[in-house]
Amino acid sequence: MLEKVIELDKKALVFLNGLGSNSFDGFWLVITNQFTWLPLYFLVFYLIQKKIGWKNFGYYLLFTTFLILICDQTANLFKNHFQRLRPCNDEELKHIIRIVKTSPAYSFFSGHAVNSMVTTVFAFSILRKYYKYSFILFLFPLVFAFSRIYLGLHFPGDIVTGYFFGIVYGGIISIVFRKYILVK
Repeated sequence: MLEKVIELDKKALVFLNGLGSNSFDGFWLVITNQFTWLPLYFLVFYLIQKKIGWKNFGYYLLFTTFLILICDQTANLFKNHFQRLRPCNDEELKHIIRIVKTSPAYSFFSGHAVNSMVTTVFAFSILRKYYKYSFILFLFPLVFAFSRIYLGLHFPGDIVTGYFFGIVYGGIISIVFRKYILVK
């Protein structure tokens, strides 16, 4: 059963990665860089601070830092345990996929995916009360994590697993934050 899932994951990678072209490689290299997203982060910070005040915003930043730390460590724990090679390092795949960027680290699961999803879930849980279109924030983890497939760094399963952990951790911390910090 697991072999079948891994085979489907590889086929999905080959398909999605194969959609790329050299003319877009530079764009996706920019997209995968966390610093590219700083304007979005600052906009979200501004919107949250404006609605919940400075004191609660300080707690929000503390919780966000904690979330990223926990998510990074969880992803690293999984990577070191499963030791799944990245597509760019997989002998079976590296000659048939487009490799735009390489990394010696393991693949399962994506730190980019878990961190982008957990921060989005947490921010959305606060902003949805104030902004009708706050769901648009979910475009960030979709685009950001897709860049990892495009570049040949992650399998789709790595991304989906990262999203799962991001949703779970983000959901839990959102409940705690709303219950104990945003109490009026």
